[in-house]
Amino acid sequence: MSVGIPTKPLRFAYWVPNVSGGLVTSGIEQRTDWSWEYNRDTAIAAENSGFEFALSQVRYMASYSAEYQHESTSLSTALMMATERLKVMAAVHPGLWHPGVFANMGATVDHLTASTGHGGRFATNIVSGWFKGEFTAFGEPWLEHDERYRRTEEFIRCLKGIWEEDDFTFRGDFYRFHDYSLKPKPLNTPERPHPEIFQGGNSTAARQMAGRVSDFYFSNGKDFDGVVEQLHDVNTAAAENNRTVNFGLNGFMIVRDSEKEARDTLREIVDKANKDQVEGFRQAVQQAGASASDGKGMWAESSFEDLVQYNDGFKTQLIGTAEQVADRIIEYKKLGVDLNLLCFLHVKEEIEQFGKEVLPIIREKEAELPDAEPAPALAQA
Repeated sequence: MSVGIPTKPLRFAYWVPNVSGGLVTSGIEQRTDWSWEYNRDTAIAAENSGFEFALSQVRYMASYSAEYQHESTSLSTALMMATERLKVMAAVHPGLWHPGVFANMGATVDHLTASTGHGGRFATNIVSGWFKGEFTAFGEPWLEHDERYRRTEEFIRCLKGIWEEDDFTFRGDFYRFHDYSLKPKPLNTPERPHPEIFQGGNSTAARQMAGRVSDFYFSNGKDFDGVVEQLHDVNTAAAENNRTVNFGLNGFMIVRDSEKEARDTLREIVDKANKDQVEGFRQAVQQAGASASDGKGMWAESSFEDLVQYNDGFKTQLIGTAEQVADRIIEYKKLGVDLNLLCFLHVKEEIEQFGKEVLPIIREKEAELPDAEPAPALAQA
């Protein structure tokens, strides 16, 4: 099932480098940093380069190439306080957070980060979990794949209920609420009835859950055929529930003066991969998805090379000249992609490069699409 070419301008998000080690598990030079100062400066650069969203990663302990980490929700709040328009998705895990506590925190942050003309800026990415070691280290039970998604769906239903209703009551298998009212609620509007809720996962359970409850479905990196398949499944599930869901696509972007230079950079990343760390990550994530009822869990089909970028970002093939990358992004939009979640080798400087070299081409090409709505003007840094 297709919903046609989105008429609204594409939106862009970037991966916040709030964990050490960069966004590829490789010994190649990565001019990036997980420090507060670097993250603050990157967020300011991003909102002045056309990014509407940022995604704070969630790690609770050292793992593979990420030895250190800043906690997602607190860093997200700080980034929004340091910017004027940027919305930051704080990634969290059901099972390690209670939805009532998180709903309270999110409502407060929405008020703290309100922006004139932009409303509240809190958003969240609900992660069902792939790293068993984090749960067992915290003494929490590790549920099998489809059970994790059942818990996540209850978590999201509770968030939406608390943020939108008074006297909220819910009786599920994982969470219970009895006539609970949160005041104040987030800065809700008809266009945004609650803070935006994002959700990832490639499995059938993830796609069906997105159709029932989520605002955005995030795909790991995919080629055109993979995006078509996922869009069909998510949109079909959404239509069955009288809903629509926005589609976000992850991609690792390498823009260079020539396609050869960009491809050579990709080859260097892979050639210098930390083989032990990538292999350890592969075993962990493929174990996590192996228990999916139909065997279609996250990373089920990912190769070693794919996992050097740990969210399959190379598969999207945003690699080449600015014109080539813009063309490919437009082709994904024609399939139904609403938002691009981008990651980079040299995060801040390549975010700025994107705003100067790639985004203007994208906006020109978007304007030529049927029924295209005008894109917002870029802020001046």
